[in-house]
Amino acid sequence: MQEITQDNHSKTNSHADQLNRQCYCVTLDRKDLNNNLRKQFGVTENGVKSISELLHLFSNIPIFVPKSDIATMEEIVLAIESATELPQYQARVLSWAPEIASFDPGPIGAFMGYDFHLGPNGPQLIEINTNAGGAFLNVVLARAQHQCCESSQQATSTHQKLEEFENAVFTMFKDEWQRQYLGSMPSRLAIVDDDPKSQFMYPEFELARELLQSKGIDSVILDPTELDYVDGVLKARGQPIDMVYNRLVDFALDAPSHIALRQAYLEGAVVVTPNPRAHALLADKRNLALLSAPQTLCEWGLSESDGKILKQAVPKTQLVSSSDAEELWNTRRKLFFKPVSGYGSKGVYRGSKLTRRVFENILNDGYVAQEFVPAGERSMKIDGIETTRKVDIRLYTYAGKVLLTVARVYQGQATNFRTPGGGFAPVFQV
Repeated sequence: MQEITQDNHSKTNSHADQLNRQCYCVTLDRKDLNNNLRKQFGVTENGVKSISELLHLFSNIPIFVPKSDIATMEEIVLAIESATELPQYQARVLSWAPEIASFDPGPIGAFMGYDFHLGPNGPQLIEINTNAGGAFLNVVLARAQHQCCESSQQATSTHQKLEEFENAVFTMFKDEWQRQYLGSMPSRLAIVDDDPKSQFMYPEFELARELLQSKGIDSVILDPTELDYVDGVLKARGQPIDMVYNRLVDFALDAPSHIALRQAYLEGAVVVTPNPRAHALLADKRNLALLSAPQTLCEWGLSESDGKILKQAVPKTQLVSSSDAEELWNTRRKLFFKPVSGYGSKGVYRGSKLTRRVFENILNDGYVAQEFVPAGERSMKIDGIETTRKVDIRLYTYAGKVLLTVARVYQGQATNFRTPGGGFAPVFQV
């Protein structure tokens, strides 16, 4: 990746910036979206309920992103995944990971999510997620878009990715299976989460199940308590389960209710993706301290070019320690604090809003402090009133390759789906 000066980057992105400030087009066809969702879910009572719960997840507007920024984000993903293959990197992150992460059955993790803020210094990595949610919903959203005032609307490559998405997802799960078991295909896959019907993303589980079923993989949605592991076979409802699409946020499978899945996983009786090792290598927030130290990574064998990419793209991150309390407090306004084992923006704090009491808790609860990078902004009209919302960009990837690029529109210090006018939004490349 070439070095990009702030002035040069500003000129390159001026068209996208102008559109994000001045384009008020409502591109989402809500009627088309409803019809698409009804086709996906059918007309059952459960399906109609799911559709009504989904509508608030989608923003009416697109987000404009320069093609150069998309290309840069793809380079960042590849540089990070190259870093995670370094033996010394793996040794370091596994030293603070739970013991189960040392077990390597082969799979590398389905649906990785790389989240970015875009600004004058180019894409900045905010965090990495395993079991990143929303991809299936975003495909439905992207197919319900009107033309807007920007004539290019979506690049040909975006259309191609939508058309290729279903095959790419099938190939991803097939590859994950074959990384552990040579040949053949899983006979039955379970999408597993705690009390799945109560989960915010449950409708997406249904979309995933339908897609996999259409590709010939018998699929079910399960609570982990429905699993039994007896005589080397993982079963649910009397049927064997040989692959699990893991949506649990118990990344080490430590909970008592997950013991059957944990045992089957450790004995190689089931393919689990994403698995504890994938989370430890990529998504543990402590890893950001290493990824933001490219000099060390280069000493461990990372290429100079990848080191330059990470230096430019990963905000400086450090593990929070009580020995650094004074310095952290004094510089807190420039920092963002995240729990190392957190997910879904829970327990995160903008340093400028910290109280002393919360700060003392942070010192003792296992946090990282990341250099604060402002989110991008998008202008929109809500009830005829002009306003702005924050934006981040997510790349869904597998094995370093992008499956889908989407945006999330929100208000507040972290992404959420409660903001009027917010939700998932399509990315229009310009």
